[in-house]
Amino acid sequence: MSDRPQVQDATGRLGVLLPGFGAVATTFVAGVEAVRLGLTRPIGSLTQMNTIRLGKRTESRTPLIKDFISLSSLKDLVFGAWDPIPENGYASAKTAGVLEGRHLDPIRGFLEGIEPMSAVFDKEYVRRLDGTNVKVGATKRDLAEQLRTDIRRFKKDHGCERLVMIWCGSTEIFLRPGVAHGSLEALEAAMEANDPAIAPSMLYAYAAIMEGVPYANGAPNLSADTRGLEAAAEERGVPIAGKDFKTGQTLIKTILAPGLKARMLGIDGWFSTNILGNRDGEVLDDPDSFKTKEESKLGVLQHLLQPELYPELYGDLYHKVRINYYPPRGDNKEGWDNIDIVGWMGYPMQIKVDFLCRDSILAAPIVLDLALFLDLAARAGLSGIQEWLSFYFKSPQSAEGLYPEHDLFIQHRKLKNTLRWLGGEEPLTHLGLDY
Repeated sequence: MSDRPQVQDATGRLGVLLPGFGAVATTFVAGVEAVRLGLTRPIGSLTQMNTIRLGKRTESRTPLIKDFISLSSLKDLVFGAWDPIPENGYASAKTAGVLEGRHLDPIRGFLEGIEPMSAVFDKEYVRRLDGTNVKVGATKRDLAEQLRTDIRRFKKDHGCERLVMIWCGSTEIFLRPGVAHGSLEALEAAMEANDPAIAPSMLYAYAAIMEGVPYANGAPNLSADTRGLEAAAEERGVPIAGKDFKTGQTLIKTILAPGLKARMLGIDGWFSTNILGNRDGEVLDDPDSFKTKEESKLGVLQHLLQPELYPELYGDLYHKVRINYYPPRGDNKEGWDNIDIVGWMGYPMQIKVDFLCRDSILAAPIVLDLALFLDLAARAGLSGIQEWLSFYFKSPQSAEGLYPEHDLFIQHRKLKNTLRWLGGEEPLTHLGLDY
């Protein structure tokens, strides 16, 4: 095992920068402030509520994660955002309709004090949205430099010791990695040439990495998931993670599928459909944006079930995903799953799941954990892809040549073992032969 890094203390203010200030971002910010005021609890957040076992079970050492490893305190978090719609935090949260007035009104002044910076936005990449709070530049490189200026100004104006950036914006149209993404030099040349292969989310990722700011991508966009930006993050000592927050249907999928595989039960088909009516649903009503999300959702079972190793059980699996925009539902997404499974002697069975979830309520604690864990990674001197944070993503980034790990329980063990390693404790094997 490599030498353990020395983790610097989490002193001073941590700025959390949010490209996209809609339902997810405002729910996250409002929730943190409500927790700071003692109005609610941070349910869903590992950094705030989860314990970590250290040593043998007989030792009974199970501190909270936040008491074991040095994490920024919630009181030290400062928030900034970009959005093409110029609504302040309170107005945006009211528009999103996720949180009720009884939660928003006590923190109205705080939320109104957060006004989004002008965004890098292009309707060619998110066709169902529009806005007036948009940057203007001759080239995409110029737009990226404007973002870098925003980052430096925010850090200075708010007296931040450190920054992290979490993409909470919409799903862009589907793009494949190409020549323009192969190196930092190629990316910068493509930005100068206004190459359509360079989407707005890549400019945010580029700006973050060049400014030494850890970056996580909460959408299925390519963003930092390219060879050029991954290499730049590695070379500059910047932690990155992504992509696509694992919230509703895919969360359930990565809980159920590992259990079925662990019991060597076959799966003939898995049909998934969603209805949702928030801004994300409207964006995904565009076929090119849906294609980006579909790729993220479809890859889960392929990697998790390993049909090349178990062709008799999963070799002919039919996997279908549908997303339907249904405005009356708002942020309260509903995911239906029909799973056709196969048991002993080939007898068929079925599992039906109807998950009535709240998309932004599930995403908000992910944003918090990623902000605190990425800051931890930076203070530990870790760089490049942080695969130990795959727990939070539908389509986890992994090193070139490695398949991404989708099993939620393996991801969880990896996350906690990484924390043990960073904290000077031994990783757990759960072998238990000495009991």
